[in-house]
Amino acid sequence: MDFDRLVDEAWPALERVELDGWTLRHAEGVTKRANSVLVTGTPADLGGAIESAEAFYADRGLPAVFSLGSRAAALDPVLEERGYRLVDPVLVMVASSSPGPAAHEVRIEDAPWQGWLESWWAVDGRYGEGMEAAEKICTGVPAWYAAVEEDGAALAVGRGVPQGDTLGVYCMATLPQARRRGLARSVLRALVRHAGLASSYLVTKADNAAAVAFYRGEGFADAGGYHYRVA
Repeated sequence: MDFDRLVDEAWPALERVELDGWTLRHAEGVTKRANSVLVTGTPADLGGAIESAEAFYADRGLPAVFSLGSRAAALDPVLEERGYRLVDPVLVMVASSSPGPAAHEVRIEDAPWQGWLESWWAVDGRYGEGMEAAEKICTGVPAWYAAVEEDGAALAVGRGVPQGDTLGVYCMATLPQARRRGLARSVLRALVRHAGLASSYLVTKADNAAAVAFYRGEGFADAGGYHYRVA
């Protein structure tokens, strides 16, 4: 699977500019994924392309960030030499087996509701006042939104993006007070079962040992990865 393409499609930037095999992505600074250069080729003028990318982000008040996956190995040392820091290694994981049943009732909708957004942002909202942009990113492609709710509150949430015969799993988050109850497992299983596709994949920070162990326990195996270079 072309994970670079899948992740880019499932988490669409609000602004996209093509640059000789690269895509410059911008979404008001919300997530590196949507505010970085997607590298899918090698520009004829590599130095000029890097400078154009740097100018693009500087014009928007952001540092230049490059997302470096399987097709960007040659660029990595070039950026390192220019002083770019390596940050946030990401692991891509894939599962093809059917999950077990969800132990909790899971609500699944075609659009995020306010409680879903608030709970997800409470856990993953590392970007200040960016929830409006984050909602635009989430709803930029068809997706399913799942949550385990109690007394009207979404305690654990997740987002599933159908992409051909695979499901991209995103936005997995559980409120701190509701952890260690298996709620995330129920959300994950319900999304995968609801999709009914041949496989599913997800991305998680490579150094998040607890998350990696959880996903491996649910049948996900390491299938690749990428990292960022930040100016």
